[in-house]
Parts: sequence; structure tokens; C-alpha cells
Amino acid sequence: MFYSNTPLDRADHLRSDGATLKTLFESERALLLPVWRGKLLVGDKNNVAGNSGPAMITIPVTQCPASADADLFLGLLDTTPVFARSLSSLEEPQLTSWLSLAQTTEPEFNAVRFDDLRVIGPALNANDGALMAYARGLLFWHDSCRFCSRCGHALHSINGGHAKTCDNSACNYQSFPRTDPAVIMLVTHDATNNAPAQCLLGRNAAWPKGVFSTLAGFVETGESLEQGVQREVFEEANIRTENVRYIASQPWPFPRSIMLGFEATATSTEITIDPKELDDARWFTAEELKTFGTWGDEQYEFQLPRTDSIARFLIDRWIKEHELTAS
Repeated sequence: MFYSNTPLDRADHLRSDGATLKTLFESERALLLPVWRGKLLVGDKNNVAGNSGPAMITIPVTQCPASADADLFLGLLDTTPVFARSLSSLEEPQLTSWLSLAQTTEPEFNAVRFDDLRVIGPALNANDGALMAYARGLLFWHDSCRFCSRCGHALHSINGGHAKTCDNSACNYQSFPRTDPAVIMLVTHDATNNAPAQCLLGRNAAWPKGVFSTLAGFVETGESLEQGVQREVFEEANIRTENVRYIASQPWPFPRSIMLGFEATATSTEITIDPKELDDARWFTAEELKTFGTWGDEQYEFQLPRTDSIARFLIDRWIKEHELTAS
């Protein structure tokens, strides 16, 4: 699953050891991922086939300018310490020095820039994508969680950036990175004597024309994941479901979610959409889905979600199951 797997050791046991973190940060091997307002440092690099594509750029910590704030410790790549730094307080023209530094450090890269992971994600290798997603999510929390939710005093970073504590000694409340659970589900209807098996896909009005995807929604307070699946499908499409079953999960740091993937079996097929939630929803067969393009490929009338998403994973998995059944 894209954004899920990385060889990085998060090294939780080192986060509370300030002296060790200082030694790791000052190491000649230490690397830094700078993040600016959710965008990550990348460049285009020719691969073995001669085609140029985006790749992650890290900068040796020893070559980076000093920071007044503590950098966040992401973990170890083998024995290489990896840190992340927020540049979000800088205005865009101030990024020039960082781009120049990256170009000097990685001269084989072209078009060095800060780019949106949601745009370039599918073109990255899986390890880079997962590490960049981790840095993006942690730094979003770091930038947005600045004051104590109990007393309003400023927070300061502890545990290598994986927690914050209140500056008010009378409060001393600790805050931790927040992850919002969202269910995402492929609703299916079994084949009958009169019709083949189908799955339910919908589209948001803000998406490009022709894009259809799985239904999804955030889990509400006091409900189970399975209840969340059934509630969201009924609210959005007026379809009742049963046999809700967990398939897989994916971190989705856009900005701070985890997508919990399910399949569910529909007990009804008549769709009534909530226009505040969906622009359209339809049933599709596996054969129909195989004629779809991918999001952004406008030569196709209908398009499926991006290849780095769990939505696409759930759809492709269902298509493959029906290919195996048919054979």
C-alpha cells in the first residue's frame, strides 16, 4: 500500500534521549527533509530508462543553516539519522537559498522545487513516498498545534518532535500528533441470474468530470468502524449494507487522516444520492471498470482514482477477484 511501507526505523526509544538526539543530529551522516507549507523538496532525476521523474531530495544536516526551533527526529535509515524541518514561516522568495543548497548537494537533479505530494505521489518510488508522507503529516501537526488546548499557553516540542508540552508549569499538559480515522469502502452487489456482480462508486462535484471513486467518510464519536461504513453509505447513497469486512489501511497525511479500507455487501440497489455529499453515484461491473482511465487522463469518459490511493487498491482488488472467478 502506497505511503504505508518504509525501511525507516522510527527508533521511538531514542526520542526522549536529548543527548543522543543531539549526537545524531550533529553526525556527518544525518539528513534533513525540509517541508514548506505541506510541500516537499523534490527534483527530476533520470532513471535507468532515461525518463525523468520526481524523486525526494534530502540535505545533509551539516550543510543546513541553523534553526531556532528543534528539528523533528523521524528515525533511522539503517544507521543514517533522518530529521525534518518546517520552513512554513518563510515566504516563497526566501526559499531560494534552500533550492540552491539542494541543487549544490544533488547536482544530478533538475527542476529542484517544493512540490505537492498529492500531485507527484504516484510518480515517486514507494519508499520515498512513505517517508515524505510521514514528514508531511508530522510537520502539519507541528505547525498547526502551537498552543495548549487547556490553558492557551504556548507549547514546546519534546520527544524528538513527537509530543509537545505546555510552557505553563501549572498546567504542563502534553499534546500528541492527531490522526483522524476515516472509513473508505467498496460496496458490492453479488451477481444474480439477471445481472453480473457490481460495485458502487460515486463522485464529488469538485472532482474532474468523469472521475468515480469509492465512498468514504470520517468516523464519528461513539461508533465502531463498521457502523461508520454503514452510516456513510446510507447517508450518501441510501444503500443499506451488511457483511462489512476490513481489507487494509493507508496513512493519508492530507492533512492527517488514516484511511481504513472495507468491503461491504449491499442489501438494496436503488440509489438516492445526498446532493450535499455526492454529485453522482452508479453501479459498475468489473468489465466496465476495466475500460476506465486513471484520474487526469481526459481521453477516457470515466476515470478511476489515483494509483497511490487505497480507493484504487480496493477497486483493482475487486476487479482482479472477478477475473480469477471468471477464469
